[in-house]
Amino acid sequence: MKLAFCGLGIMGEAMVRRLLQAGHEVQVWNRTRAKADGVVALGARWCDTPAQAAQGVDGLLMCLMDAATVESVVFGPEGVAQAPGLPWVVDHSSIAPGPTRELAQRLMQSGGTAWLDAPVSGGVAGVREGRLTVMVGGEASALTRAEPALRAYAAQITHLGSSGAGQAAKLCNQVIVSTTVAAIAEALVFAERNGIDAARLPQALAGGWADSKPLQVFVPRMLQTQPESIGALATMLKDVDTALAVAKDVDAPLPVTASVQQLLRTASAIGLGQAELSALIGLFDPARRESFLRQVSGAASP
Repeated sequence: MKLAFCGLGIMGEAMVRRLLQAGHEVQVWNRTRAKADGVVALGARWCDTPAQAAQGVDGLLMCLMDAATVESVVFGPEGVAQAPGLPWVVDHSSIAPGPTRELAQRLMQSGGTAWLDAPVSGGVAGVREGRLTVMVGGEASALTRAEPALRAYAAQITHLGSSGAGQAAKLCNQVIVSTTVAAIAEALVFAERNGIDAARLPQALAGGWADSKPLQVFVPRMLQTQPESIGALATMLKDVDTALAVAKDVDAPLPVTASVQQLLRTASAIGLGQAELSALIGLFDPARRESFLRQVSGAASP
């Protein structure tokens, strides 16, 4: 397929690499040109604007930070909507269901382009290994057309309903992950203060009811900072903020998530926002807090 991709953060860049490996032709745009250098070297074509990227392609994918950025990239003066005849857009960004429905309707009315909200779970490792989970809202016929592209990096693709359904499912995912990671951070400190080697907990709990993907992934990352981030704490805070705002609108109680929101906000306030989510343990362990802070400081240095 001939595709366009807008947004080359850590997830988007990895997705483009997988698309190229799968044999697709990819035109890319990103706000910062330098972030495209790696995929351009692999054969992607750089475009100066989102509209240029969307010209003459079978479909466009994007992975952006928030709803305001999505709206700007699609409907800005040089946005995706300026390209005529675009069949479909897949939005891998994590935004609220309401804005998603509004943007989807607006794009369909302006040019007949189908919008699929398709947030993902599985992290950068999931992209690189082709095993992402994708939650999709929008027209089933559009998903049929887009699925060959998604299969470059996704193992599980679930169509959940009309526009916004994918985003609602992603918020469910973030509620579960954020609360689980907070519980893991507490448990590790509790284990160490009871004389247990916390590094052995994933093995000790494997196969039991406390076992989970977050347990296996985050325990070693909490106990020893890693050189490569798998996703900023601030990004999870953004999603949890969104979940609680949506919960208020639909009168859904999220008391545990609300407590975790304050933990994430406190961690962000003390400088851990740009550290990865594993840094949440720093709220309970001062030594590890300093380790994550040093990592953030080093990453920010020129």
